[in-house]
Amino acid sequence: MEINLTKENFESEVIKSEIPVLIDFWATWCGPCRMIAPIVAEIAEENAGKVKVCKVNVDEVPELASSFGVTAIPTLVVMKEGKIVNTAVGAGSKEQILSMLK
Repeated sequence: MEINLTKENFESEVIKSEIPVLIDFWATWCGPCRMIAPIVAEIAEENAGKVKVCKVNVDEVPELASSFGVTAIPTLVVMKEGKIVNTAVGAGSKEQILSMLK
């Protein structure tokens, strides 16, 4: 299950998460974002309980995007224990995204 992040739930869902968090920064008008959306959804489903998958629509929550320095989308960020451990910009394969989580 993917969680839509807002300023209100960011701390509880990401900072206080017991498991790694994959954040997908995206927008409805972004072709590459739509390309990786099914892959991100699959990762969420297959790794439920091991990885939390969250999405940030940069048009709806620009504050979160700017706080992460997101200038291009899709941008994927992996956080563990409230810290950024990995970042990737652009559409990647499922294998590339999964390797970010290791």
